[in-house]
Amino acid sequence: MGRVITGPTPAHAPGVRVRDMTPADCDAVAEIRVRGWRHAYAGLVPQAHLDAMDVARDAERRRAGLASAGGPLNLVAVAPDATVTGWACHGPCRDRQQVSPGAAELYALYVDPDRIGTGTGRALLERATARAVADGFREMTLWVLKENVRARRFYERAGFRPDGAEEAVETGGALVPEVRYVRPLSPPGAG
Repeated sequence: MGRVITGPTPAHAPGVRVRDMTPADCDAVAEIRVRGWRHAYAGLVPQAHLDAMDVARDAERRRAGLASAGGPLNLVAVAPDATVTGWACHGPCRDRQQVSPGAAELYALYVDPDRIGTGTGRALLERATARAVADGFREMTLWVLKENVRARRFYERAGFRPDGAEEAVETGGALVPEVRYVRPLSPPGAG
């Protein structure tokens, strides 16, 4: 892993550039992640958990993750003015039950709530799946909150489908149901 795939800016996200995340991006990514949680999960997870999220602590976790060898691939979306507007992270699938060998997992994808609907998330997802294909993965999985209808529609438009797997994860003292989505990945020129 780690091979950089570059390409033109997607037509649906004019001016958005997707690149590998650097330590200098960690503060912006943490801000996007915390704001993203508060925006997307209000009413879905306990409000006390959302209120307790700390941008500085999250930024330190991002830095530590980037410093670890063999860690997941982190990508950022950058606007023409060099502002980081989104973040995606993926790597080998952590859930080996009922998932085919050679699967990648999209661990996270967040867009600045003010930039939702601009094509930023789509650009990140396209680059993440292209990188997964280049790294030899044959499919990609992800877990999404069952009640997060907006995110589920986004992933379905991108070709992901629920595979029937569900689990409840503890978040802020409450069990929150998630569903798993899967999408086959095709090498360039296939299909």
